[in-house]
Amino acid sequence: MFGKYLNSFDVGENPPYFEEFAVMEPGFVDARWNVDGAVRTIKGYTTDIVRDRTLTFLDEAGTDSRPWFAYVTPFASHDPNTPAPAYAEKPVPAWGGRPSVPEADRSDKPPYVKNGRKTLANGQAVRTRQLRSLMSVDDAVQEFKDKLTALDQLDNTLVIYMGDNGYHWADHGRVGKGTPYSVAHEVPFYLSWPARGLNEGATDDRIVANIDIAPTILDAAGIKPGHSQDGSSLLSDFNRDHLLVEWWKQGPPRGDHHTWASYVSKDKQYVEYYDLGAGAEGKVRGTGRVTFRAYYDLAKDPHQLTNKLHRATRQDEQALGIPELAAQLAADRRG
Repeated sequence: MFGKYLNSFDVGENPPYFEEFAVMEPGFVDARWNVDGAVRTIKGYTTDIVRDRTLTFLDEAGTDSRPWFAYVTPFASHDPNTPAPAYAEKPVPAWGGRPSVPEADRSDKPPYVKNGRKTLANGQAVRTRQLRSLMSVDDAVQEFKDKLTALDQLDNTLVIYMGDNGYHWADHGRVGKGTPYSVAHEVPFYLSWPARGLNEGATDDRIVANIDIAPTILDAAGIKPGHSQDGSSLLSDFNRDHLLVEWWKQGPPRGDHHTWASYVSKDKQYVEYYDLGAGAEGKVRGTGRVTFRAYYDLAKDPHQLTNKLHRATRQDEQALGIPELAAQLAADRRG
Protein backbone atom coordinates (compact mmCIF):
# COMPACT_ATOMS: atom_id res chain seq x y z
CA MET A 1 0.00 0.00 0.00
CA PHE A 2 1.61 3.24 -1.14
CA GLY A 3 0.30 6.76 -0.51
CA LYS A 4 -2.55 8.33 1.42
CA TYR A 5 -4.57 6.01 3.65
CA LEU A 6 -7.76 6.91 5.52
CA ASN A 7 -8.69 10.50 6.38
CA SER A 8 -7.19 11.54 9.73
CA PHE A 9 -5.15 8.33 9.89
CA ASP A 10 -2.27 8.58 12.37
CA VAL A 11 0.91 8.08 10.35
CA GLY A 12 2.47 6.52 13.44
CA GLU A 13 0.12 3.55 13.14
CA ASN A 14 0.68 0.66 10.77
CA PRO A 15 -2.17 0.07 8.31
CA PRO A 16 -3.57 -3.39 9.12
CA TYR A 17 -3.28 -6.41 6.81
CA PHE A 18 -0.64 -4.98 4.43
CA GLU A 19 2.69 -6.81 4.23
CA GLU A 20 4.48 -3.85 2.66
CA PHE A 21 3.48 -0.21 2.99
CA ALA A 22 4.53 3.41 2.77
CA VAL A 23 1.76 5.53 4.29
CA MET A 24 2.07 9.30 4.05
CA GLU A 25 0.74 12.28 5.92
CA PRO A 26 -1.23 14.47 3.48
CA GLY A 27 1.14 16.67 1.52
CA PHE A 28 3.00 17.16 -1.75
CA VAL A 29 6.62 17.86 -0.77
CA ASP A 30 8.89 16.42 1.98
CA ALA A 31 6.06 14.60 3.79
CA ARG A 32 6.27 12.31 6.82
CA TRP A 33 5.89 8.63 5.96
CA ASN A 34 5.46 5.36 7.78
CA VAL A 35 7.50 2.88 5.78
CA ASP A 36 6.97 -0.66 7.02
CA GLY A 37 6.66 0.62 10.61
CA ALA A 38 9.43 3.25 10.58
CA VAL A 39 8.24 6.89 10.59
CA ARG A 40 10.46 9.44 8.90
CA THR A 41 10.45 12.41 6.56
CA ILE A 42 11.21 11.55 2.96
CA LYS A 43 12.45 14.39 0.78
CA GLY A 44 10.83 14.86 -2.58
CA TYR A 45 7.54 15.15 -4.43
CA THR A 46 5.10 12.66 -2.92
CA THR A 47 3.54 11.47 -6.21
CA ASP A 48 7.03 10.54 -7.42
CA ILE A 49 7.69 8.67 -4.18
CA VAL A 50 4.43 6.74 -4.54
CA ARG A 51 5.37 5.94 -8.15
CA ASP A 52 8.86 4.73 -7.31
CA ARG A 53 7.73 2.56 -4.39
CA THR A 54 5.05 0.98 -6.56
CA LEU A 55 7.46 0.27 -9.42
CA THR A 56 9.90 -1.37 -7.00
CA PHE A 57 7.09 -3.52 -5.63
CA LEU A 58 6.06 -4.57 -9.15
CA ASP A 59 9.63 -5.58 -9.93
CA GLU A 60 9.67 -7.74 -6.80
CA ALA A 61 6.27 -9.21 -7.64
CA GLY A 62 7.53 -10.05 -11.12
CA THR A 63 9.86 -12.69 -9.65
CA ASP A 64 7.32 -14.01 -7.11
CA SER A 65 4.90 -16.75 -8.11
CA ARG A 66 2.19 -15.59 -5.71
CA PRO A 67 -0.70 -13.36 -6.79
CA TRP A 68 -0.25 -9.78 -5.55
CA PHE A 69 -2.35 -6.75 -4.65
CA ALA A 70 -1.24 -3.11 -4.71
CA TYR A 71 -3.26 -0.20 -3.33
CA VAL A 72 -1.82 3.01 -4.84
CA THR A 73 -3.14 6.36 -3.60
CA PRO A 74 -1.26 9.56 -4.50
CA PHE A 75 -2.37 12.68 -2.64
CA ALA A 76 -3.03 14.65 -5.85
CA SER A 77 -5.28 16.38 -6.65
CA HIS A 78 -6.14 17.44 -3.10
CA ASP A 79 -5.74 21.04 -1.96
CA PRO A 80 -3.33 22.87 -2.27
CA ASN A 81 -2.99 21.07 -5.64
CA THR A 82 0.77 21.58 -5.81
CA PRO A 83 2.12 20.48 -9.22
CA ALA A 84 5.57 19.08 -9.84
CA PRO A 85 7.98 21.85 -10.95
CA ALA A 86 7.92 20.57 -14.54
CA TYR A 87 4.17 21.14 -14.70
CA ALA A 88 3.89 24.35 -12.69
CA GLU A 89 3.00 26.45 -15.75
CA LYS A 90 1.79 23.70 -18.07
CA PRO A 91 -1.29 24.71 -20.11
CA VAL A 92 -4.49 22.77 -19.47
CA PRO A 93 -7.45 22.34 -21.83
CA ALA A 94 -9.76 25.36 -21.90
CA TRP A 95 -13.01 25.07 -19.97
CA GLY A 96 -15.95 27.46 -20.11
CA GLY A 97 -18.01 25.97 -17.32
CA ARG A 98 -21.07 23.74 -17.18
CA PRO A 99 -24.63 25.15 -17.17
CA SER A 100 -24.58 24.75 -13.39
CA VAL A 101 -21.80 27.33 -13.06
CA PRO A 102 -23.61 30.52 -14.15
CA GLU A 103 -26.84 29.40 -12.38
CA ALA A 104 -28.49 32.78 -11.88
CA ASP A 105 -31.50 31.65 -9.84
CA ARG A 106 -30.77 29.40 -6.86
CA SER A 107 -33.92 30.26 -4.92
CA ASP A 108 -34.98 26.60 -5.05
CA LYS A 109 -31.77 25.40 -3.39
CA PRO A 110 -30.87 24.96 0.32
CA PRO A 111 -29.42 27.99 2.17
CA TYR A 112 -25.74 27.03 1.86
CA VAL A 113 -26.15 26.80 -1.93
CA LYS A 114 -28.18 29.99 -2.18
CA ASN A 115 -25.34 31.72 -0.32
CA GLY A 116 -22.65 30.44 -2.72
CA ARG A 117 -20.60 33.19 -4.31
CA LYS A 118 -17.98 31.34 -6.37
CA THR A 119 -17.60 32.37 -10.00
CA LEU A 120 -16.40 30.75 -13.21
CA ALA A 121 -12.98 32.33 -12.63
CA ASN A 122 -12.79 30.64 -9.20
CA GLY A 123 -13.70 27.29 -10.75
CA GLN A 124 -11.21 27.67 -13.57
CA ALA A 125 -8.41 28.52 -11.15
CA VAL A 126 -8.89 25.44 -8.94
CA ARG A 127 -9.42 23.23 -12.01
CA THR A 128 -6.12 24.40 -13.48
CA ARG A 129 -4.26 23.66 -10.24
CA GLN A 130 -5.89 20.24 -9.91
CA LEU A 131 -5.14 19.19 -13.48
CA ARG A 132 -1.52 20.29 -13.20
CA SER A 133 -1.10 18.29 -10.00
CA LEU A 134 -2.59 15.25 -11.77
CA MET A 135 -0.10 15.34 -14.64
CA SER A 136 2.43 13.53 -12.46
CA VAL A 137 -0.25 10.94 -11.64
CA ASP A 138 -0.81 10.44 -15.38
CA ASP A 139 2.93 9.86 -15.80
CA ALA A 140 2.94 7.34 -12.96
CA VAL A 141 -0.02 5.38 -14.34
CA GLN A 142 1.72 5.15 -17.72
CA GLU A 143 4.86 3.85 -16.02
CA PHE A 144 2.81 1.24 -14.14
CA LYS A 145 1.34 0.04 -17.43
CA ASP A 146 4.76 -0.04 -19.08
CA LYS A 147 6.20 -1.99 -16.16
CA LEU A 148 3.40 -4.57 -16.20
CA THR A 149 3.87 -4.95 -19.95
CA ALA A 150 7.62 -5.46 -19.53
CA LEU A 151 6.97 -8.06 -16.81
CA ASP A 152 4.43 -9.82 -19.08
CA GLN A 153 1.80 -9.36 -16.36
CA LEU A 154 -0.49 -6.74 -17.89
CA ASP A 155 -2.91 -9.24 -19.48
CA ASN A 156 -3.63 -11.00 -16.21
CA THR A 157 -3.69 -7.97 -13.93
CA LEU A 158 -7.02 -6.48 -12.88
CA VAL A 159 -6.54 -2.71 -12.71
CA ILE A 160 -9.18 -0.52 -11.03
CA TYR A 161 -8.75 3.22 -11.54
CA MET A 162 -11.01 5.71 -9.83
CA GLY A 163 -11.24 8.99 -7.92
CA ASP A 164 -12.58 9.27 -4.39
CA ASN A 165 -15.02 12.13 -5.03
CA GLY A 166 -16.04 14.74 -7.57
CA TYR A 167 -15.67 18.49 -7.18
CA HIS A 168 -17.59 21.71 -7.73
CA TRP A 169 -15.76 24.07 -10.09
CA ALA A 170 -18.11 26.91 -9.08
CA ASP A 171 -21.13 24.76 -9.91
CA HIS A 172 -24.15 26.14 -8.03
CA GLY A 173 -21.90 28.90 -6.70
CA ARG A 174 -19.60 26.55 -4.79
CA VAL A 175 -16.05 25.20 -4.93
CA GLY A 176 -15.51 21.91 -3.11
CA LYS A 177 -17.36 18.69 -2.39
CA GLY A 178 -19.74 17.33 0.27
CA THR A 179 -22.94 18.09 -1.67
CA PRO A 180 -25.54 15.79 -3.24
CA TYR A 181 -24.98 17.23 -6.71
CA SER A 182 -23.67 14.91 -9.42
CA VAL A 183 -20.47 16.92 -9.90
CA ALA A 184 -19.52 16.11 -6.30
CA HIS A 185 -20.30 12.39 -6.12
CA GLU A 186 -19.70 11.08 -9.64
CA VAL A 187 -16.12 9.90 -10.25
CA PRO A 188 -14.02 8.33 -12.99
CA PHE A 189 -14.21 4.53 -12.77
CA TYR A 190 -12.24 2.30 -15.14
CA LEU A 191 -11.45 -1.41 -15.19
CA SER A 192 -8.79 -3.18 -17.22
CA TRP A 193 -8.21 -6.94 -17.34
CA PRO A 194 -7.28 -8.05 -20.87
CA ALA A 195 -7.39 -11.74 -19.96
CA ARG A 196 -11.10 -11.32 -19.19
CA GLY A 197 -11.81 -9.16 -22.22
CA LEU A 198 -11.72 -5.85 -20.34
CA ASN A 199 -9.45 -4.06 -22.79
CA GLU A 200 -11.74 -3.05 -25.65
CA GLY A 201 -12.73 0.42 -24.46
CA ALA A 202 -16.34 -0.64 -23.90
CA THR A 203 -18.72 1.47 -21.83
CA ASP A 204 -20.83 -0.22 -19.15
CA ASP A 205 -23.90 1.83 -18.20
CA ARG A 206 -24.72 0.02 -14.96
CA ILE A 207 -24.85 2.04 -11.73
CA VAL A 208 -21.70 1.14 -9.78
CA ALA A 209 -19.89 2.52 -6.74
CA ASN A 210 -16.82 2.07 -4.56
CA ILE A 211 -18.68 -0.58 -2.53
CA ASP A 212 -18.32 -2.84 -5.58
CA ILE A 213 -14.52 -2.84 -5.53
CA ALA A 214 -13.94 -5.43 -2.79
CA PRO A 215 -16.53 -7.90 -4.17
CA THR A 216 -14.98 -7.54 -7.65
CA ILE A 217 -11.46 -8.26 -6.38
CA LEU A 218 -12.61 -11.25 -4.34
CA ASP A 219 -14.52 -12.60 -7.34
CA ALA A 220 -11.48 -12.17 -9.60
CA ALA A 221 -9.36 -14.06 -7.06
CA GLY A 222 -11.90 -16.85 -6.76
CA ILE A 223 -12.59 -16.11 -3.08
CA LYS A 224 -16.06 -16.42 -1.58
CA PRO A 225 -16.22 -14.37 1.64
CA GLY A 226 -18.02 -15.79 4.64
CA HIS A 227 -19.88 -12.54 5.29
CA SER A 228 -22.38 -10.34 3.49
CA GLN A 229 -21.06 -7.51 1.31
CA ASP A 230 -22.55 -4.11 0.59
CA GLY A 231 -21.62 -4.18 -3.10
CA SER A 232 -21.54 -6.68 -5.95
CA SER A 233 -18.88 -7.99 -8.29
CA LEU A 234 -18.59 -6.04 -11.50
CA LEU A 235 -17.57 -9.30 -13.17
CA SER A 236 -21.10 -10.60 -12.62
CA ASP A 237 -24.29 -9.53 -14.38
CA PHE A 238 -25.80 -7.70 -11.38
CA ASN A 239 -27.64 -4.48 -12.17
CA ARG A 240 -28.93 -2.19 -9.40
CA ASP A 241 -31.59 0.43 -10.02
CA HIS A 242 -30.33 3.09 -7.58
CA LEU A 243 -27.72 4.01 -4.98
CA LEU A 244 -27.81 5.48 -1.50
CA VAL A 245 -25.44 8.46 -1.44
CA GLU A 246 -25.00 10.36 1.82
CA TRP A 247 -22.82 12.89 3.63
CA TRP A 248 -22.57 13.47 7.37
CA LYS A 249 -21.81 16.87 8.82
CA GLN A 250 -18.90 16.60 11.23
CA GLY A 251 -19.71 18.17 14.57
CA PRO A 252 -23.05 19.43 15.89
CA PRO A 253 -25.73 20.33 13.32
CA ARG A 254 -25.09 24.06 13.34
CA GLY A 255 -24.96 26.27 10.27
CA ASP A 256 -26.86 25.77 7.06
CA HIS A 257 -25.00 22.81 5.46
CA HIS A 258 -26.73 19.89 7.13
CA THR A 259 -26.24 16.14 6.90
CA TRP A 260 -28.01 14.73 3.85
CA ALA A 261 -28.95 11.45 2.19
CA SER A 262 -30.05 10.81 -1.37
CA TYR A 263 -31.71 8.25 -3.61
CA VAL A 264 -29.87 8.37 -6.96
CA SER A 265 -30.91 6.47 -10.09
CA LYS A 266 -30.07 7.04 -13.74
CA ASP A 267 -33.01 9.37 -14.33
CA LYS A 268 -33.89 10.91 -10.97
CA GLN A 269 -32.52 12.00 -7.62
CA TYR A 270 -34.34 12.60 -4.35
CA VAL A 271 -32.52 14.39 -1.50
CA GLU A 272 -33.31 14.95 2.17
CA TYR A 273 -31.31 17.19 4.51
CA TYR A 274 -31.48 16.49 8.27
CA ASP A 275 -30.85 18.20 11.57
CA LEU A 276 -28.04 15.74 12.31
CA GLY A 277 -24.32 15.81 12.95
CA ALA A 278 -21.60 13.24 13.66
CA GLY A 279 -19.79 13.95 16.91
CA ALA A 280 -16.77 12.35 18.53
CA GLU A 281 -16.38 8.63 17.77
CA GLY A 282 -19.33 8.86 15.36
CA LYS A 283 -21.89 9.74 18.02
CA VAL A 284 -25.02 11.11 16.34
CA ARG A 285 -26.27 14.52 17.40
CA GLY A 286 -29.45 16.35 16.46
CA THR A 287 -33.15 15.69 16.12
CA GLY A 288 -33.13 14.00 12.73
CA ARG A 289 -35.78 16.42 11.50
CA VAL A 290 -35.91 16.90 7.71
CA THR A 291 -34.81 20.49 7.03
CA PHE A 292 -34.92 20.57 3.22
CA ARG A 293 -35.87 18.33 0.28
CA ALA A 294 -35.07 18.28 -3.43
CA TYR A 295 -36.02 16.26 -6.48
CA TYR A 296 -34.20 16.44 -9.82
CA ASP A 297 -35.23 14.98 -13.17
CA LEU A 298 -31.75 13.86 -14.25
CA ALA A 299 -32.91 12.86 -17.73
CA LYS A 300 -34.19 16.35 -18.59
CA ASP A 301 -32.11 18.35 -16.10
CA PRO A 302 -28.70 16.63 -15.74
CA HIS A 303 -27.11 19.77 -14.26
CA GLN A 304 -29.71 19.92 -11.46
CA LEU A 305 -30.89 23.45 -12.10
CA THR A 306 -34.55 22.92 -11.15
CA ASN A 307 -35.64 21.48 -7.81
CA LYS A 308 -39.12 20.17 -8.58
CA LEU A 309 -40.10 20.19 -4.90
CA HIS A 310 -39.74 23.97 -4.68
CA ARG A 311 -43.31 25.15 -4.09
CA ALA A 312 -44.66 21.73 -5.09
CA THR A 313 -48.19 20.78 -4.04
CA ARG A 314 -49.15 17.46 -2.49
CA GLN A 315 -50.54 16.44 -5.85
CA ASP A 316 -47.22 17.37 -7.50
CA GLU A 317 -45.36 15.19 -5.02
CA GLN A 318 -47.70 12.27 -5.61
CA ALA A 319 -47.16 12.56 -9.36
CA LEU A 320 -43.38 12.55 -8.89
CA GLY A 321 -43.56 9.50 -6.63
CA ILE A 322 -42.03 11.33 -3.66
CA PRO A 323 -43.76 9.26 -0.92
CA GLU A 324 -42.33 6.07 -2.42
CA LEU A 325 -38.87 7.58 -2.86
CA ALA A 326 -38.89 8.87 0.72
CA ALA A 327 -39.86 5.43 2.00
CA GLN A 328 -37.10 3.76 -0.04
CA LEU A 329 -34.53 6.30 1.16
CA ALA A 330 -35.53 5.64 4.78
CA ALA A 331 -35.20 1.89 4.22
CA ASP A 332 -31.78 2.34 2.59
CA ARG A 333 -30.56 4.44 5.52
CA ARG A 334 -31.71 1.79 7.98
CA GLY A 335 -30.17 -1.01 5.93
